[in-house]
Amino acid sequence: MMPSISAPWTIKRETLTKSEAETDPSYGHKPEERPYPDLIRFGVINLDKPPGPTSHEVAAWVRRILRVKQAGHGGTLGA
Repeated sequence: MMPSISAPWTIKRETLTKSEAETDPSYGHKPEERPYPDLIRFGVINLDKPPGPTSHEVAAWVRRILRVKQAGHGGTLGA
């Protein structure tokens, strides 16, 4: 005889926390608490490039608008 299997939504689940600890802010921040300069420095912008300007031109605009030294693109997709 096969054992009965409970439906997943009927199983009682709970979260197990092995230990609670405070994070040293010198090692970083929670994503939702990350300061604006860090978002600019380490962030990614998902941009829908309009037809016309090249990806290189748009990267240059981003550098100028955000006043950063480095910005680039990960390639382009054909239509």
